[in-house]
Amino acid sequence: MLEYVKLILEKVSFESSLFEKELKKGIKALTFREIRELRKWCYEKFGSIYRGILNRTFRRTQVQLIS
Repeated sequence: MLEYVKLILEKVSFESSLFEKELKKGIKALTFREIRELRKWCYEKFGSIYRGILNRTFRRTQVQLIS
């Protein structure tokens, strides 16, 4: 599933709101370990253009995982 989420994110990376939507949707389908891998990959691949979206989305994910 992780590879599928990565593929989708690459395909929608041209538009920020679509990227954010698909990132949130993808996170819901992944395990904790996969989310950590996705986070690392996203920052490497998209950190320069979508850092704000990544920070916001992964911060929310951490809060949800802790609760």
